Amino acid sequence: MRLRALLLRLKRKVHKKTFGHVLVLAGSPNMLGAACLTGLAAMRSGAGLVTIGIPKSLNITLQKKISNVIMTLPLAETALQTLSVSAFAQIQKKINTFDAIAIGPGLSHHPSTQKLILKIIEASPKPLVIDADALSALGTSLRSLLKTKTTKILTPHPGEMSRLTGLAKNVIEKNRNKTARDFARTFHCVLVLKGHRTVVASETGQIYINKTGNPGMATAGSGDVLTGMIAAFLGQGLSGFEAAKYATYFHGKAGDLAAEEKTRLSMIATDIIDHIPMAVTLRSIEEKPKNF
Repeated sequence: MRLRALLLRLKRKVHKKTFGHVLVLAGSPNMLGAACLTGLAAMRSGAGLVTIGIPKSLNITLQKKISNVIMTLPLAETALQTLSVSAFAQIQKKINTFDAIAIGPGLSHHPSTQKLILKIIEASPKPLVIDADALSALGTSLRSLLKTKTTKILTPHPGEMSRLTGLAKNVIEKNRNKTARDFARTFHCVLVLKGHRTVVASETGQIYINKTGNPGMATAGSGDVLTGMIAAFLGQGLSGFEAAKYATYFHGKAGDLAAEEKTRLSMIATDIIDHIPMAVTLRSIEEKPKNF
């Protein structure tokens, strides 16, 4: 599958801001790895700049863990070192600096953090990728998705989809296409229903069924990598549906390449990131899927 021309770096007169600045709101004391994986995946997927918003007391620790090509933004925190709702004002001041926002990986279920998540979803003028703990925040407030017309991409696995919709997991699994399409239409978003044959649905009824990927990708942090990839493609100018579709395909392709080298048993999330370059290289072009 060919990369979109927008992602091929064909123009010569460019600079890092040409390719988007992604803000990643992720991480808490026991989940800094989620922030690292999301940020690095975004960089490997072509984002010109990536900044991770992190509870201020964890900033130094995160800087020691992440790649030296990623920036950090220390933000107001709760007593338990999670992002506080009072960080909203700080984020608002800088919001126009960013081209896309990934929110949720490892943020925690702290009440103040969950309030912050909803405020961002309801007010952000920038495209959003909503994952993990941000999906939990939406569980009781789905109408927050309708507060703005900002592009919003949700990336639930079947368990999270069950909590969002109230449908049993087995019902969702038997009706994956319909479940994803109905949700996307109702809440004017792009829905990425993860799992075997991940389904990407748009609010206009478009459906893409992914055929890359393998069981070795059922490993901690794999979803964080996908979130970072989608955010990077959003930041580079793809539409919500295109960003989700291409990121899902190349995420699975990178996982397939990683499995060939590391085996399905032994691969971990960083192996997926390491294989993004080969997944998107022109040498790995495959026949275009019929539904792509």
